[in-house]
Amino acid sequence: MPLARELVAFLTNLQESKQHHDHRLYSQKLTEEGRRLESVIRNALADGNHDKIARIVHQLCHDYAYAVHQPHARNGGLIGLAAAAIALGAEVARYLKEIVPPVLACFSDQDARVRYYACESMYNIAKVAKGEILLYFNDVFDALCKLAADTELSVKNGAELLDRLVKDIVSESAATYASILSPEAAISGSEPNSPARSVENSTAFSLPRFIPLLQERIHVLNPFTRTFLVSWITLLDSIPDLELVAYLPSFLGGLLKFLSDANQDVHTTTKVALDRFLTEIKKIALVKKGLAESRKSREDKDRKTSGSTDPVAVGSPQSDQVENGEAEDGPEETATQQGPQTPQNGQAGSPTADGDSTYTGSHDNEKDADGSEDEWIPGQDVQIDYQRILEILVTFLAESSEEEVQMTALKWIETFLDICPEDILLFTPRLLAQLLPALSHDTDHVKQAANRVNQALMAYIMSLPEDAAKPSANAEQAQIATQVPSIQQPGPGSTPTLPTIRSLAQSNGESRRDSAPMVKPLRKPTSPEPNEPLSRMAQVQTPEPPSSEQPEPESKAHTDLDYEAAVNALTLQFLHEHEATRVAALAWLIMLHRKSPRKILAIQDATFPALLKTLSDPAEAVVTRDLLLLSQISRSSDDGYFTSFMVNLLKLFTTDRRLLESRGNLIIRQLCLSLSPEKIYRTMADCLERDSDDDLEFASIMVQNLNNNLITAPELQDLRKRLRNLDSRDGQTFFTVLFKAWCVNAVATFSLCLLAQAYEQAYNLLQIFAELEMTVNMLIQIDKLVQLLESPVFTYLRMQLLEPERFPHLYKCLYGLLMLLPQSSAFAALKNRLNSVSAIGYLHIAPRNAPATPSSVSTFERQNRLRSKEGAGEASIKWTELLDKFRNTQERVRRSLQRQLTGQHDGLDDRSTTPEQQKKLAVPFSGADRGGAGVGGRPGSAQSLGRPSPQPLVVGGHAKGKSSLGRLGGVAGGFGARKGGKK
Repeated sequence: MPLARELVAFLTNLQESKQHHDHRLYSQKLTEEGRRLESVIRNALADGNHDKIARIVHQLCHDYAYAVHQPHARNGGLIGLAAAAIALGAEVARYLKEIVPPVLACFSDQDARVRYYACESMYNIAKVAKGEILLYFNDVFDALCKLAADTELSVKNGAELLDRLVKDIVSESAATYASILSPEAAISGSEPNSPARSVENSTAFSLPRFIPLLQERIHVLNPFTRTFLVSWITLLDSIPDLELVAYLPSFLGGLLKFLSDANQDVHTTTKVALDRFLTEIKKIALVKKGLAESRKSREDKDRKTSGSTDPVAVGSPQSDQVENGEAEDGPEETATQQGPQTPQNGQAGSPTADGDSTYTGSHDNEKDADGSEDEWIPGQDVQIDYQRILEILVTFLAESSEEEVQMTALKWIETFLDICPEDILLFTPRLLAQLLPALSHDTDHVKQAANRVNQALMAYIMSLPEDAAKPSANAEQAQIATQVPSIQQPGPGSTPTLPTIRSLAQSNGESRRDSAPMVKPLRKPTSPEPNEPLSRMAQVQTPEPPSSEQPEPESKAHTDLDYEAAVNALTLQFLHEHEATRVAALAWLIMLHRKSPRKILAIQDATFPALLKTLSDPAEAVVTRDLLLLSQISRSSDDGYFTSFMVNLLKLFTTDRRLLESRGNLIIRQLCLSLSPEKIYRTMADCLERDSDDDLEFASIMVQNLNNNLITAPELQDLRKRLRNLDSRDGQTFFTVLFKAWCVNAVATFSLCLLAQAYEQAYNLLQIFAELEMTVNMLIQIDKLVQLLESPVFTYLRMQLLEPERFPHLYKCLYGLLMLLPQSSAFAALKNRLNSVSAIGYLHIAPRNAPATPSSVSTFERQNRLRSKEGAGEASIKWTELLDKFRNTQERVRRSLQRQLTGQHDGLDDRSTTPEQQKKLAVPFSGADRGGAGVGGRPGSAQSLGRPSPQPLVVGGHAKGKSSLGRLGGVAGGFGARKGGKK
């Protein structure tokens, strides 16, 4: 073609002018030659000479536009192709297949001017082609995406102009424009019997074809390219008929990454786009909810008006489709009544119409349904994949540390809890693993957002239906009760067989990883604790035979929550460094156990060691909720679980003495608030009595803590009142159990007798005290007891001092304490108290009993005999046996102390000790020495108090605590000096 050759020759001649920087002349000549080419093509088009036009276009593309190493030739080719497109006008559509590819190839040229002319050429082509350019939208979009990050300013400006033009074309024609070139080519890939696909593919712009390209480009890092992508996403979402929100999971992850971009423009535009999508999802959900409610109300109205004579006519299309396989013979029978034309129409119609036309009463309903469905509402047909979106949100919440990303994810999840809470159940375990740490976030707005999501999720799970099959639970409980008779509630006079601390220590070591071995086979059934309140609740809930069949579909509909995975995720949060997260994890476990105790108990074996270990948490709020959960589980479990809990708790105290010192009282009081205090004390007393030989020191400390709480804790007020009255058989049994366990601690046993008003037994204990070695720790405990005697708990005891004829041994007990104490502040306080009633005591006590020795039949024993006659004698307290138990236990304490002293001296052995050394180590403990123990030779004298070696090894309590015996050495030194001066 001569004209094209002249144009190229002219471009070659203009090289010299370009080198002299005369760009204006260069551009002017290109424009003039382009106009000449445009006129030639117009004339050929007017003559209908399409062959000439095709040859011109082919030569411009292949000889010039594709000339890779000749930038001037490519520029000329680009200008020529733009001129040809302008000249062709509406006829350009048939030549776009030849024109567009070489222009797109020039977008990636190394020469910036070639890229600029490519933008200019494509701008002119798109301006003429309009909707037809949408057939090449993916290629144009890909080229613009690359040019958005171009380093040349002129190229970037040209790309922006082209981008604006393509956006205008897409906004106007993307949803409706169909190519006029060859519609059958667009439909060739579809099946012949798929009209929906034909309509979708007939449009020039196809969103399903564009989404893979967007998925590929959404992961770019350049801020200009990201801004370009967000602008296009916003534009496509603004076109109502495209419904880009349905493809949101394909590029949501990339948008969330854009939020962490350092460029403020990228951050702002992305946030606006995400808020727009979220608002659109809310509107779509609201529309669908309204349509569902209206459809349901319409069906209810039709069901009421139809009556019971024609039940088939009120069936919805969904029910007809479901029952189509079961009622194939029904339409044929009705068709014979209506005539031969009805089945023919039904066969010729669509498959969904099969059967509907055969029903006589369905025409009016169809008209109503058609009238309501004709009112199309934007968004009613949009299908949003909530689960894929939630998968992306939970993943970014776990992997991203950006505050804006976490805020956006939490905001979306909170919205989805209102729209589709049932879909969130699948992600609840993973969500909890990320949501609870966010409660302790450093930023307040993230913390508040996490708190809102946490509360909403917890409220939704609480609103789910209760677990069904309650009668079966009772049947399982009865079956377990018959299979394992050893777990039944023991009688008042018997003690159940309990697992010992020593057996647990041998089987589990010191790691505290497992619960009691006997509890594992008993964890599967859920049997309530055999207490009266729980048994009443069970009696109220169990008689529900109709509800056992109905809730089955509901339970199946809500089985998406994986309780085991949720509990495991919550248990891992016990190791979190922040208190708020640990508290929230325990609150979730408490809620889940209240919601479905059967499911939680089934997996409690793995959680129980973690709950025990959490008792050592430094935060008091964590320990309180942990105890509440353990108590809650114990109430809903059998006696074996409760016993295992108590045994493991004592084992934990054995291995962690710091926990016993710092949180022992708190743990005991909180358990007494949630569980039966008497049951706790009975079980612990049995365990301590059985395992006291293993560690007498721990048993003494634990008894001291239990005794202090028994005296002072407000939660145990009812238990103290019960101990004061030993008339009942249960009270006597309870006192006996406590006394046997309390024997490892002499002062605690004495205070228990004072609390139970067994004053004669307390006085007998004091006589045994005289034979014991009065160590510093024992004196400190006596000092604290004297202070407690002045507290409101022992008001009744102080009032009983006014009746010495009824309580003669009370005076002896208090004076015995006074004799044991050195002259300290506690000595002075007790002395002042006794002096205030000393005259009454002298008046009544002195003339009563002439012999000084205790009578063989005391007043208390006579009262007890009367009680034994009334209560069938076998339940009476055997005081003498209890005294022997106390004496033997204290002998074991003495021997244990002696073994510890012997082990401290490497060269000291039992065989090598001299009789004098053995005499110093031995403590006379026989009953024959009771009366011969003088004041000067008694081990509790001032000489024995001055020895420092036994003090750290004393079994009987803490060495800490404020008391009036802080300077006991000085007091003991002055005690002997003042003793001779007083009578």
